[in-house]
Amino acid sequence: MKISKNFDLAADCILYHGDCLDLLKQIPDGFIKLVVTSPPYNLGKAYETRLDLDEYLGQQKKVIEESFRILNDNGSICWQVGNYVNNGEIIPLDIVLYPIFSSLGLHLRNRIVWYFGHGLHASKRFSGRYEVILWFTKSDNYTFNLDSVRIPQKYPNKKYFKGPKRGELSGNPLGKNPSDAWEIPNVKANHIEKTIHPCQFPVELIERLVLSMTNKNDWVLDPFMGVGSTAIAALIHNRKVLGAEIMHDYLSIANERVERAERGELQIRPMDRPVYDPDEPDLNIPPKTVQLGDKKPIQSRLLESNPPYKTEDEK
Repeated sequence: MKISKNFDLAADCILYHGDCLDLLKQIPDGFIKLVVTSPPYNLGKAYETRLDLDEYLGQQKKVIEESFRILNDNGSICWQVGNYVNNGEIIPLDIVLYPIFSSLGLHLRNRIVWYFGHGLHASKRFSGRYEVILWFTKSDNYTFNLDSVRIPQKYPNKKYFKGPKRGELSGNPLGKNPSDAWEIPNVKANHIEKTIHPCQFPVELIERLVLSMTNKNDWVLDPFMGVGSTAIAALIHNRKVLGAEIMHDYLSIANERVERAERGELQIRPMDRPVYDPDEPDLNIPPKTVQLGDKKPIQSRLLESNPPYKTEDEK
């Protein structure tokens, strides 16, 4: 299978306005190192049509199967989902989606819980304050750069008190392995990255995945690109990125954010900024201005489906 003539492989960023399946079918087998996305949750947001659960899962299955086909043998898929809510009852989407991934022979490495302190308040159940990232690999020989995402040791000066290593530091000097529960603020209210998108990825969430599961110049794909947080996270760290989005307004914002990042004007919440602690109000790291590594200027392509794609609202 040949890549579409629309694609310029010299580009660093390719944004496609249209259905992700149209984009995926143009990508050759094994081309992508990391697929990372947050698909619609079937909640009836502006960018989705609410479907029966079985129909929704069938739609997701098509995208997952194509993502599997284009995934490199050393690659990973990270599928970030929340809960489908029906008449006040929640159905965890990671549970109902897991059999689709498993049927393809993918290997689940972690069920990463992303939790945060803000969101809608429930009145008849506890308020949901987490979502889940399912991390699958295509094989047992996969890229995992742990040293790139280590976090500070809780007790950095702790030493062995007996044995042949007595007196030596007991922890890795580069930091410890993050757990599979990540506390990262969601993009709400006064978050520095906030746009018009109602369910926006924080860039730092994707940065950790990009750094650990890819190497420089690898291709990262987001089938549901939204306003481009995956693109920003990939480009910051010298990866190449492509993605699709059906909402023209969102894709225009994604393109604008990439252009602002290239000019050194885009600010994001830094990975090393702690969640606010009222007991230590002065412990604060300000937003950082994005630097696009050693790939300046960024070669970006904004592609329109042929004929131009239209959403139901635009037809």
